[in-house]
Amino acid sequence: MFYFDYNATAPVMREAREAWLEATEKIHGNPSSPHAFGLAANKALVEAREKLAHHLGCHPADIIWTSGATEANNMAIHHFAQTLDAKSEVWISAIEHPCVHDSSRHYFGKRTKVIPVTHDGVVDMEWFATEMADTRPGVVSVMCANNETGVIQPWRELLAICQAYEVPFFTDAVQWLGKMPAKDLGACDFITGAAHKFGGPRGVGFLKAPHKSKINSLIFGGKQERGQRAGTENLPIIVAMLAALDAREKQLANNDHDTRAVWREKFEKLLLRQVPGTTVVGLGAPRLWNTVSALMPEGGQQRWVTRLDKAGFAVSTGSACTTGKEEPSHVLSAMGYKAGQVTQVLRFSSGWETTAADWEALEKGIVKVYGEVHGGK
Repeated sequence: MFYFDYNATAPVMREAREAWLEATEKIHGNPSSPHAFGLAANKALVEAREKLAHHLGCHPADIIWTSGATEANNMAIHHFAQTLDAKSEVWISAIEHPCVHDSSRHYFGKRTKVIPVTHDGVVDMEWFATEMADTRPGVVSVMCANNETGVIQPWRELLAICQAYEVPFFTDAVQWLGKMPAKDLGACDFITGAAHKFGGPRGVGFLKAPHKSKINSLIFGGKQERGQRAGTENLPIIVAMLAALDAREKQLANNDHDTRAVWREKFEKLLLRQVPGTTVVGLGAPRLWNTVSALMPEGGQQRWVTRLDKAGFAVSTGSACTTGKEEPSHVLSAMGYKAGQVTQVLRFSSGWETTAADWEALEKGIVKVYGEVHGGK
């Protein structure tokens, strides 16, 4: 079976499994306990915080452990709702993950302003610069790279504009981390991430927030995480997350992702040539090396997914977090695609373990399925 749904979740990598097992076997204490076992656990927790801060380029005290990116994103939006004045707006891109979009609507309602994107799925920088010159939002939220299309957003440019106007900048880096270098992300005021997207375990993530200003807690109880997130930290999976990120950063330092981008590009060229009527979403924009979002000709999403699954290829129709919703992808709709087109999209997302041969096999599998569907079989 060929797995091409890494943007939904990645298999836990060996380094993460080994780190989890070692921490589980050797570190028994609660990080908040005052005895030797607790002190050992706290030491490991501090080291993990320092490692993540090193990768991001921020202060260790900026890191708050969470159960994942959905909690971290909700925590950030909740914090803004508690601290911004009653008239402040929150600006979010039209392609944000549902947990950012929905929580913003929940807390800010009509004070949520949507930043438009181009047909290629990139934030409209001209619109943004013009609007910022006239209005100062309470916070700007734009993801680093889109989970459905892989389109990379100009977060560095957006950050620079926000800094010039002294507006906090918040970025969801879930799809960026482990696929692109984490360096320089720490300059952003708020960052969120999740381990399971890059080979770490499920159930752990983080929020990076300025440590000089206390974050309003979303979960109440104990005083863990400097009173900002109650609940005993799950040390083994935190350690495992950092083991996975360490390994991915080494691969990125070797520019291994550049080679994989060539494999993805070759796949796209063959797909467009061999399957008439196919459109690659965001083709003209910079994209993650692992992601292809394609509008497929005739047959319908579920028919394509089912047939490819039977042929041995696991692919998706888009974000796993929107599965089951009746409305079409808000990402593709924001990019200007019509409702009929949106229902034809398939997402192919690879991982570090995916080989050039796997991409070639996928292309051949799609061509075979296309022949079956086109032939009415």
